[in-house]
Amino acid sequence: MGNNTYDAVIIGGGMYGCTIANHLATQHKLKRIALVEKSARLFSRASWNNQARVHNGYHYPRSYTTAFRSRVNLPKFLNDYPSAIESRFTKIYAIAKNNSKVTANQFIRFCTQIGASFEQAPPNIRGLFNQRLIENVFQVEEYAFNAAVLAELAQSELQRNHVDLQLNSRVTDIQANLSHSYDVEITNDKGITNCLKSKLVFNCTYSGLNHVSDNLDTSKRLKHEITEMALVSPPETLGGLGITIMDGPFFSCMPFPAKALHTLSHVRYTPHQQWEDQMQIDPYQALKQYEKRSRANRMIRDASRYVPAMAKVVYKSSLFEIKTILTKNETDDGRPILFESHKNLPGCYSVLGGKIDNIYDILGRIDSCLQTKI
Repeated sequence: MGNNTYDAVIIGGGMYGCTIANHLATQHKLKRIALVEKSARLFSRASWNNQARVHNGYHYPRSYTTAFRSRVNLPKFLNDYPSAIESRFTKIYAIAKNNSKVTANQFIRFCTQIGASFEQAPPNIRGLFNQRLIENVFQVEEYAFNAAVLAELAQSELQRNHVDLQLNSRVTDIQANLSHSYDVEITNDKGITNCLKSKLVFNCTYSGLNHVSDNLDTSKRLKHEITEMALVSPPETLGGLGITIMDGPFFSCMPFPAKALHTLSHVRYTPHQQWEDQMQIDPYQALKQYEKRSRANRMIRDASRYVPAMAKVVYKSSLFEIKTILTKNETDDGRPILFESHKNLPGCYSVLGGKIDNIYDILGRIDSCLQTKI
């Protein structure tokens, strides 16, 4: 086997790419694995610039499948990454009286249906909410993760598994070759081009799925958004809470352990710009060129109508990132995975997950596909 020949090449060094690389090494005993990442470090994109929520289903009352899969995957995530879990806060879901697509009674039935624990929030917490605008307030079981710790854990495991990290490198083309494998052309930040050969390729570039190679276009329609997560310092009365008001044009304020701050997101103000995926628009280039004017003041102003103490949060900075979803899920807010083998390149797979815990569903699909291939 030549120096540039691998058992698998992974494109993308976020949670999905790193976990898949380590899974192939430990569970499928692949010896030579390359992971190609455009940035100088792992977890530099969506795996870092998100809300850092480990879902337990509550967030998706309009998508039973997404909620149920979160319930199934949560214990696995807690077991696999205990040092990255932040549980030292009280998680609150409140249902708005007006403009909510779910009533409090519907939320109760939904939680019961998926087996997610909940209880009425105690009076001291209920008192933080504007009773004129809030129908009911529930205390639930949900967690946050520390993206910095996850990245350290992933990198340590990649090193133990001798995964060949190709940082500061991007894939510029993928072609089938005569030896029934694939030539993966990569170019580093110095302009040096190299060719990796492998029978397995996993495209885990999230928003860049259709911009790696003309041969890897997915059959599903994708939609991109430029989004803003505001990083804020909450007042003492809210510091130990994670708050989500649902279900509609409302907000969420969650601990962000990697920065010892909270993220503030708002359904109306977090999305800045959106478009359906098209080849002439590179999502990450669009993000780079976008004038990043924060809408945090509007998020805070609207959030304080529902929780008056939100007026006292201190804005620190913002995380701008591309969010990508399947267009078919715009109406139900679902987050199913995309795992697709390409018709003309059957050993190449495109992978997209809307939540960090979806990784377990992806690993299950990989196991099923590789049973007859390895």
